Amino acid sequence: MARGLLLTRALASHARPLRAVFDERFADPRSTRADRFVWDYWHVPGQYTALRTPAWTYFPQAAYRRFHEALVGWGRATLGCHDVSPPWLSCYVDGGEQRLHGDLPHGPWAFVYSLTPWARRAFTGGETLVLREEVLDYWHDFRSTRGLEEPDVVRAIAPQLGQLTVFDPRLPHGVRRVGGTHDPRAGRLVVHGWFVSPRPFIEGPLPARALAARLDALTPAVTRAVGAVPLAGLLSLEARVAADGAVTSTRVLSDNTRVPAVDEPARRRAVAALRRELAAWRFGRQRRPSRLTIPLVFERG
Repeated sequence: MARGLLLTRALASHARPLRAVFDERFADPRSTRADRFVWDYWHVPGQYTALRTPAWTYFPQAAYRRFHEALVGWGRATLGCHDVSPPWLSCYVDGGEQRLHGDLPHGPWAFVYSLTPWARRAFTGGETLVLREEVLDYWHDFRSTRGLEEPDVVRAIAPQLGQLTVFDPRLPHGVRRVGGTHDPRAGRLVVHGWFVSPRPFIEGPLPARALAARLDALTPAVTRAVGAVPLAGLLSLEARVAADGAVTSTRVLSDNTRVPAVDEPARRRAVAALRRELAAWRFGRQRRPSRLTIPLVFERG
């Protein structure tokens, strides 16, 4: 997984049922049914313009619950985050946009789940925009002979139907201004929010108390590994534990830890040291193997 951006179709099967609910409610523009009147016209001059409503109240309970549980399960297995913030459903028609901004401190990862039939869209714009990280350290690799245009500065991500886009919300990001339609059914439609509450997870028979004891002892190891490196962000590690209690493998699940460019080699050494620490763990014998997810949060005041 990329440290700052992930695109996945893992939850694609939920897109069409949720989209069908939206289309059905707007099928008759003269209808006065109550569920057409749940939208907030969110407008902050020079920054945000969109129609929005809480996603969990908009969709039928059973359909939304299936989507929500799949989203939360994906976040736990992939990011080490226990939950998601209450998601929004947002619709962008002509003039809708989000100017570049950063989300702090909403959660360690932001998500955009697209319900937009992108291949047959009737509007311009609508891409999710994420500032390229190299721009944040612009002078590190500056060359006077190199040209510069918008794609070199901003990454534009098309909201394909059923695509889950996950990114580091500290990076300046936004939505390119939508133009060309006033029909909500033909606009940009997305569910969005943040993955929150990083915490350890166990898949398998390993007792929680056994992992808790290891985590208590991990604190000084983290201090030794990181030292004076000014880490900020979330590092989620996976450890596979065999039935005999030995750790057979470790890997990085997700990593959006950041440091100044000069400290990047030290950051990588710290991550490697933490993986070695987990690889040395030993537990008691169990009935079968277990999978551990260990999220480590680093903050700078």
